[in-house]
Amino acid sequence: MDKQNSKFRWVVFASVLFTYLIMSSQRTAPGLVIDQIMNDFHVTATTIGLLTSIQFFVYTGLQIPMGLLADRFGPNFFLITGAFLTGLGTIIYSFGTHEFVLFLARIMTGTGDATIWVNTVLILSQWFSKKEFTRLIGVAAATGSLGFLLATVPFAAWITLLGWRGAFFSAGLLLCLCGIWLYFILVKKPKQSIFVKNNIQREKTWVLLRRIFSTRQAWGLFFCHFGIVGTYVGFISSWAVPYGMNMYDMTRSHASQLILIGLVGALIGAPLSGWISSRLNSIKRPYIVVHIILILCWSAFLLFKGNPPLHILIVLFFIIGLAYGANALTFACVRQSFPLHESGIVSGFANTGGFLSAVLLPSIFGKILDYFESASGGLSAGYFYGFITPAAFSIIGLIGVSIIKERERMREEKSISN
Repeated sequence: MDKQNSKFRWVVFASVLFTYLIMSSQRTAPGLVIDQIMNDFHVTATTIGLLTSIQFFVYTGLQIPMGLLADRFGPNFFLITGAFLTGLGTIIYSFGTHEFVLFLARIMTGTGDATIWVNTVLILSQWFSKKEFTRLIGVAAATGSLGFLLATVPFAAWITLLGWRGAFFSAGLLLCLCGIWLYFILVKKPKQSIFVKNNIQREKTWVLLRRIFSTRQAWGLFFCHFGIVGTYVGFISSWAVPYGMNMYDMTRSHASQLILIGLVGALIGAPLSGWISSRLNSIKRPYIVVHIILILCWSAFLLFKGNPPLHILIVLFFIIGLAYGANALTFACVRQSFPLHESGIVSGFANTGGFLSAVLLPSIFGKILDYFESASGGLSAGYFYGFITPAAFSIIGLIGVSIIKERERMREEKSISN
């Protein structure tokens, strides 16, 4: 089959992106039922923070290894397996009777989730020409935000209809069906092997990794992604809905609309930041402005002692989402700063920074809530001091983007040194 000229490539495109949509929704969907999990299992906020973090911890740790494995054995096996793992993990989560089972389920979900992005990129690069790929990769990236969007009001309504166990069971079953469908689409129909073994020299890989880990540019990208991704993803996946319910007496559905507002901002922020960057012919300058705005937004929660007026809260969620949408500039800078054959590993390294932040924030926030609740400070004081965490993380992001060098600046310094 001539993949890049076949009409079947659009079936592949739709199938892979639909799977990505459902898988990405399960990153944040558990945040909708935190209060019910705490009541049903009698666990503390610290435990909930760890439960949220464990999935992102697994996802983070597997980013670079997954890229290396996909290069060696091909993307088909890992994407199909990832869909099944995420589906089974979600089903187990719905049947959980003990907090240990919930942790096991989220580890499985995180492992499956870690396969999706790297292998989606590789599959699309196989089935589409370079010109088509450049256009479609942006659509693929936006699918992740749409998955987060699915895990707000629509999934909250599904939970209201079926209960939280029924809603997660149906989502897990759908993902398992996606895994079966992907097997027919990627392997059976085009008559491809599920494994495509490539001979890669490991020594060269480790030399490359050591060089990347020792460069200032890579660490700048790591820290700027740390500040912009984790503060948003880590908060909305854990404490955003409980925050709306506890501090503003919202229903679960209304509290999930706060996340929806942020996601609308994120969907606007991605193309807007790219357009502004192109007009200014600069990545660093607009990215610095984005990080400064992010710091001001999280600091506003501290200014209002964790409880800003509702109309200001809505604006803050929208702007924080808008800033999060600009995180694509991290990968634009990767393409600008590193050779094409190194950009995948560097992208994985930068993405590791973003999701490391998403691992740390829910746990730290949960510990702060537990401390002030037990110290009779109440949830109001807990949320106030909890917002110090995303504010501090966003400052780290500003430091990271400040040490990044633009391509033109790098060329100038190289010419001077010569």
